[in-house]
Amino acid sequence: MTPATATTEMTACLFEEFLQVRRQSEQLCLPLSPEDMMVQSCAEASPAKWHLAHTTWFFETFLLREFLDGYREFNPDFRWLFNSYYNSVSDQPEKKLRASFSRPPVETIFQYRCHVQEGIQRLLASNPPEEVTRRIVLGLHHEQQHQELLAYDIKHAFWTNPLRPAYSNDAVDFHTPSTAKPEWIEYEGGLFDIGFAGDGFAFDNELPCHPEYLRPFELASTLITCADYLQFIHDGGYQRPELWLSAGWDAVKAEGWKAPLYWRQQDGAWNVYTMYGEQPLTGLLQTPVCHVSYFEADAFAHWAGKRLPTEAEWEVAAEGLPLTGNLLDAGKLHPQPLTNAPAGPAQMFGDVWEWTQSAYLGYPGYRAVPGALGEYNGKFMSSQMVLRGGSVVTPASHIRATYRNFFSPATRWHFAGIRLANI
Repeated sequence: MTPATATTEMTACLFEEFLQVRRQSEQLCLPLSPEDMMVQSCAEASPAKWHLAHTTWFFETFLLREFLDGYREFNPDFRWLFNSYYNSVSDQPEKKLRASFSRPPVETIFQYRCHVQEGIQRLLASNPPEEVTRRIVLGLHHEQQHQELLAYDIKHAFWTNPLRPAYSNDAVDFHTPSTAKPEWIEYEGGLFDIGFAGDGFAFDNELPCHPEYLRPFELASTLITCADYLQFIHDGGYQRPELWLSAGWDAVKAEGWKAPLYWRQQDGAWNVYTMYGEQPLTGLLQTPVCHVSYFEADAFAHWAGKRLPTEAEWEVAAEGLPLTGNLLDAGKLHPQPLTNAPAGPAQMFGDVWEWTQSAYLGYPGYRAVPGALGEYNGKFMSSQMVLRGGSVVTPASHIRATYRNFFSPATRWHFAGIRLANI
């Protein structure tokens, strides 16, 4: 095979990957009406239509405008209209106003996606520099992040609708009993390499790989279930300030928290809103609890006499485990009971993002990518906590043991849960 032939085949594979990721975003929107795609139901959320436009904006802004000769913008106003937070690119509308973008209509957004897709195809056929490949791969992972956010936002939008409609009308049974018996898994202390090393894609916040010293620790083999969390509620967990961080207790009082997001008590019985509509909690007791904030996870850990793991401990435990689990590609859309528990920690990937006690900061020697793309991760390294492991709406090709997700500690609308470490 000649170098030119090899390059052509690599380009074809990359474009096919591009098409596959883009299709997955659009497939997530298939159950939605145009009206559904306009809803922005909370401060963290964005309309589905905006997600489709912004991920397209990323490819147009950071690839086609810079690298494709003669490229014509689809609409010059889209440069600022669908910018999220890249201040060095342009100003942008306030996030809370995204639901007011009734124009351009949804059909125009799909035309925009086709326009940019054709541009990427032409760009890849032009024997572009290696930087183009690097940015396309980054853009695909960026779009996969938005696929997950899209799922969060759809769920929250339907939950806030008084009709509580289901995203999926597929038959679902959550009553599979869990066969897992929780136990503590011991890990030796020592010096460990933390962060991404080797070939393949990683975000800049996973770099550089660096040594960290860990004391011996024990990690729970299983996630905290809804049944476990219900005990916390019954024991007055939301009424006991001694269990909570100060800011967490402030959030409990200000927001009126009494249970995880999407739990609702009616006539003495708990129901839980899922992507399949509202379900009785009795059928979900063995599923991992989800949609809890860092504050709730930390309070639960205090109540249990345990703690949350550090992100380095989590990574050491996850290193070498197969990257399989209940992820978006499985199509289950809700955390599942644990069956056939493996030797070692179970459900490390998929089901729920796992809160750690680690603040989101740059690793020693961290440097943001130069230019506007440097605003991708580094600018958020303040007042955020790290989560690990992926969730039920994380694309399978998007996750790895070194992946660092992050949210503010009061956030609950994402699929986040709890794994404990022994004190």
